[in-house]
Amino acid sequence: MKAWLALLLTLIPLMGAETNSPVAAPASDKKVYVLPVREDIMPPLVYLVRRGVKQAMEDKADLLVIDMETNGGRVDTCREIISILSQFKGDSVTFVNKDAFSAGAFIAVATKRIYMAPQSVIGAAAPIMLSPTGEGAVNLPSTYEEKMNSAVRALVRAVAEKNGYDVAVVEAMIDKDKGLVLSNVVDGVTNVVTIAKVGKILTLTNTEAEKEYGQPPRRLLSSGTAENVDDLLKKLGYGGATRVDVKPTGAEKLGTWINAISPILLIIGVVGLYIEFKTPGFGFPGIVGIVAFALYFLGSYVAGFSGMEWILLFFVGLVLVLLEIFFFPGTMALGITGAALMLVAIVMALVDVYPKPADVPGPVWAPSLPALTAADFNHALFVLSTAMAGAGLCICALRYIMPRTTVYHAMVSESASGVASVAQLEQRRAVFTGAVGVAISNLRPGGKAQFGDDILDVITQGDLLVKGQKVRIIGYSGTEAIVEAVGENRTPSVP
Repeated sequence: MKAWLALLLTLIPLMGAETNSPVAAPASDKKVYVLPVREDIMPPLVYLVRRGVKQAMEDKADLLVIDMETNGGRVDTCREIISILSQFKGDSVTFVNKDAFSAGAFIAVATKRIYMAPQSVIGAAAPIMLSPTGEGAVNLPSTYEEKMNSAVRALVRAVAEKNGYDVAVVEAMIDKDKGLVLSNVVDGVTNVVTIAKVGKILTLTNTEAEKEYGQPPRRLLSSGTAENVDDLLKKLGYGGATRVDVKPTGAEKLGTWINAISPILLIIGVVGLYIEFKTPGFGFPGIVGIVAFALYFLGSYVAGFSGMEWILLFFVGLVLVLLEIFFFPGTMALGITGAALMLVAIVMALVDVYPKPADVPGPVWAPSLPALTAADFNHALFVLSTAMAGAGLCICALRYIMPRTTVYHAMVSESASGVASVAQLEQRRAVFTGAVGVAISNLRPGGKAQFGDDILDVITQGDLLVKGQKVRIIGYSGTEAIVEAVGENRTPSVP
């Protein structure tokens, strides 16, 4: 909800002059966010990191600390986390609390500085393949290993160069064929030092990582050693800063599972509402559809993609569609507006939007709104297109199969007002077949028509008919009567 209010507030002209004071804020006015990475680099961690980074950006934190202790994990998850960390424009530090192996080392170089605890270790970042039987790592095929190493090296090289690390050091952690040889100047004498032999993956202790090499001297990887996070903050000048520790909620794993099946949830939601609209009353299909959509938005909320604003927007759209169908049939404006709002909410629920830093320009009409690109919508549009294709296939099948099933007839007989059995429903249809009435709303092609004292939901075979047009019932599609225009003043179109 905070994100929604922030977007609304950007429409209000900002008052006051901007201050550009060069005086640094005292430590008590600074904010530090500490984000724990204390498990394997797996999908649930992405949600925790995303939530922490967005909170830090919204709170205008001065420093983001990654408190790391991990044996590594999935490369694809690592890539996502690195991308998320790149959104934070303030100062960032990784504190290697104990171990930062494999993907943990990749994430560490995605921050601007690295500090390490005593006797901590970083490195051994070569990609491996886990055995499908759970027996540990297996050897990669040579061509696959080279392909994966190349991709990982490119990723890590880019972030290492951006943050000022020695690319040769990082690559020696990934590729055993690289090795690492550096020069060191002692008392004016240049010595060549072999840090890692060819054929060995580089792994560094805290003391090794902070040694200086080259001319001028430069630390190998780590900027220094700190006893713990509190000691680190004191060394960095944030000892009196406001500290916020981001806590795992346990819901991240739930969000991972929900988002993995988000296309299926959309299919169930669309099909459930379709069946509900095709049967009288409100029953089980409608409940299933609404629950499926609720789970879809819950997954997006837990994942940190969206706030409550898109959930509310979706249900506003749903209410407008229901008003169109049940209270104002044929008006179209309510239905189109509601459908558009629902579509926007579904897409935006999966768009990963970050708070925009104040120094980054935004749209002229709302300078602080995030500037989204087409790439930001790729994931959401893929999920939506997959779900719509699946829902379309299911609906096409249901249109032919559902009316022939006993379940459908049971649903109709149980929910239809004044109809106690399928036999009575069929008898009622037989009575009305051939009846002539008048459209009491525009039929575009669906709407309502009156036959004597009875008002029925009707649908044409594609014709658009005006209110007041005489119509005849020629058959049924589910619970809707199929009608055609009759009479001398037949008007087969609506202005």
